[in-house]
Amino acid sequence: MTAPLPSPGAPLQHYVSNAPFDPMSVEVMTDAQAKIHLASQTRLMWWKFKRHKLALASGIFLLLLYGMIVIAEFLAPYNLHTRNVDFIHSPPQRVHLFHDGQFVGPFVYGRQMKLDMGSLKRIYTNDRNDVEPLRFFCRGDSYRFWGLIEGNVHLVCPAKDGQMFLLGTDRLGRDVLSRIIYGARISLTIGLIGITISFVLGIVIGGLAGYHGGLFDLLVQRVIEVLQSLPSLPLWMALAAIMPVTWSPILIYFGITIILGMLDWTGLARSVRSKLLSLREEDYVLAAQLMGARSGRIIGRHLVPGFMSHLIATATISIPGMILGETALSFLGLGLRPPITSWGILLTEARSVSVIAFYPWLLFPMIPVILVILAFNFLGDGLRDAADPYR
Repeated sequence: MTAPLPSPGAPLQHYVSNAPFDPMSVEVMTDAQAKIHLASQTRLMWWKFKRHKLALASGIFLLLLYGMIVIAEFLAPYNLHTRNVDFIHSPPQRVHLFHDGQFVGPFVYGRQMKLDMGSLKRIYTNDRNDVEPLRFFCRGDSYRFWGLIEGNVHLVCPAKDGQMFLLGTDRLGRDVLSRIIYGARISLTIGLIGITISFVLGIVIGGLAGYHGGLFDLLVQRVIEVLQSLPSLPLWMALAAIMPVTWSPILIYFGITIILGMLDWTGLARSVRSKLLSLREEDYVLAAQLMGARSGRIIGRHLVPGFMSHLIATATISIPGMILGETALSFLGLGLRPPITSWGILLTEARSVSVIAFYPWLLFPMIPVILVILAFNFLGDGLRDAADPYR
């Protein structure tokens, strides 16, 4: 039998259950499925990033480097300005563990120097009878930690009255390894500060141009075209050359940083503008406008997160570009100046072919520059893919 139809005009009867709804009753998932389907966006990004082994290794490498610059004074065997006048242009020393078949521990052999009167080149030979064990967590050259706190404790030191030059010395007898460690503090931070300036300018100017359009967009595009038409290196050189020679090294550092940031925002601004031109027509932007949201909130909270993967890739490419820019300017003598030490300043020691032929270890500061640039590029690939975990 069928239920009788309600009479015309009578209200329909609705039956609604007051029991709480259990979403698991609709689709029963295993623990493994629930772990994935109920995971947060951040956790999904982390899982996808971990699958990119090269990016993960690059991220760990960069974290170690940036952690190293915090305690550079402790890690460096010598003070930044310590001169060893008896060991000028000394080649790198090898670390040994065994001497005459017996385990001694980490040590280096002492060195003797004689001058070749024909080429006036210093020739160093190892003295196998002079075993100089390395010391760890030891007291050595004094320093001021971050220029504030006096200290003299180092991770590794040469033997008492001995020498240890794992990467050789320069023309003044200064340890190249210690100067590379100190130089990392400047070369690595100049990229972070520069990219911060570049990102603020690029997102704000490009976002306003793409969101509002009109005359402001036209003016921004013409300015970007003019800046991008200028050769980068001559423009850097011109701006760096106008800084007064009377400025202190710290002012020169911030001046170079601002120059790199001010000239790098154009590409990001153009990318942000093109993205916002398409995203501003979406329905959720119209809904935010009808609810009274201001332009800054719509751009910052709704539009910019929509292409965060592109911003991450741009940042990881721009940072090594700024490191290279500082290195190039310092190498040409137009960037940072002593007593500030960076990888670019260290490479100025190897500007002549004769120096490279006789003292090739002065090119060692080029190795961390290459490794950092590769690490940032690999990290950018991994972060770009992880920023969109559903793809």
